[in-house]
Amino acid sequence: MSYSVIGGADGPTSVFLAGNFGWLNGAGLIIVILLLIPNIIYALKCRNQSGRNSGNKVMCVLEQTGRYASMFFMVFHIGIGESGFSSAGAILLYSIGNIVLLLLYWIAWMLYFCEHTFRKEVALTIIPVCIFVLSGATSGNILLVAGGVIFGIGHLYVICQNAKA
Repeated sequence: MSYSVIGGADGPTSVFLAGNFGWLNGAGLIIVILLLIPNIIYALKCRNQSGRNSGNKVMCVLEQTGRYASMFFMVFHIGIGESGFSSAGAILLYSIGNIVLLLLYWIAWMLYFCEHTFRKEVALTIIPVCIFVLSGATSGNILLVAGGVIFGIGHLYVICQNAKA
């Protein structure tokens, strides 16, 4: 196992035990898995329901592009648009912020399983966007921030259109 600098920031806060997997963000992978678990459960539970769609193909593509880009940049370091954590405080904010947001996300899903409301759908949209933007901002990953914002715009549009239908 070797030490590797991920991102490009100076100092001890940017040094991680990376071994041969410096391109992989283990914490980001765990966060993405924890975001996907309730979605998979919901998809299996409600697989016979008709798929909802805003009717606007551009916004649907924008939503999906933002979603998959965010998950990709959470997990993989590609070396473009990344500067690394700027301080120990940034790592702390990344860690605590994501734990709190993931807890809120799982609570929102539990409430949504009991009763489907527009408010809960909005929460289930905003919380992952906050996770992606917080993670990107604290880790200096501009592509992750951009993906999160694109996902948020697309997903909010789609759920608002579905609520009108």
